[in-house]
Amino acid sequence: MFQISKFQIRSTGLHILAMVLMLCDHSWAMLFPSAEWLTCVGRIAYPIFAFMIVEGFFHTHNLRRYLLRLLIWALVSEIPFDLMYASTPFFPYHQNVLWTFLLSLLIISLIERCRLRLKPVLTVLISAGLAAAGFLIGYMTMVDYYGIGVLTVLTFYAFRKRTWTNRLLQFLCLYVLNVKLLGGYYYEISVFGLTIEIVQQGLALFALIPIWLYQGKQGFHSKAFQYFCYAFYPAHMLLLFVVRELWPS
Repeated sequence: MFQISKFQIRSTGLHILAMVLMLCDHSWAMLFPSAEWLTCVGRIAYPIFAFMIVEGFFHTHNLRRYLLRLLIWALVSEIPFDLMYASTPFFPYHQNVLWTFLLSLLIISLIERCRLRLKPVLTVLISAGLAAAGFLIGYMTMVDYYGIGVLTVLTFYAFRKRTWTNRLLQFLCLYVLNVKLLGGYYYEISVFGLTIEIVQQGLALFALIPIWLYQGKQGFHSKAFQYFCYAFYPAHMLLLFVVRELWPS
């Protein structure tokens, strides 16, 4: 099999990379608003997490426990998320990203049931309907990244196989979702005296580089590391909120 590079990455490396990039993004939002490069590199985090959620679906030994873990940590993370996002412990107008992943996994599990029990044509039609429903529910429930976040997860589910065709389709879908649908904010860079504007959210496409370097192997793993990854999400948001509150004006 042709390798795109001798440098490859395992799931542990993807998790750590995504967490660091997420921390950069949230640090920009909470502490360093003038350091716009932090949120630019932070755009890369979400597609990596979305990809890993799909990998988790196919590698979990117990889907119900996987969904239950997401539900529990989504509940635990909501107050830290609200504090970070709106400086209040209760903000019903935007929900943390774990709800996005939970909704996406529920849709994937329904699609998989259809795929195993129904004819291909009917499965495709129902899958399209479920994807559309997920998109609408994402906006109605105001989960993080809204319906676009759900479609991002479904993109990695639909084009999961490591073929060049699927990689091209991943790129095209992420381009439409991030540049055409989420694009709006621009980041200016200077190259040889010329000022160029790029779609900030379009930088999310760089997530495909580490994703394509993924070996399909888990790497180092333990229960402690698993819980660290879950706990990192609410813990870092709560810590950033506390630091901001204590930060001298």
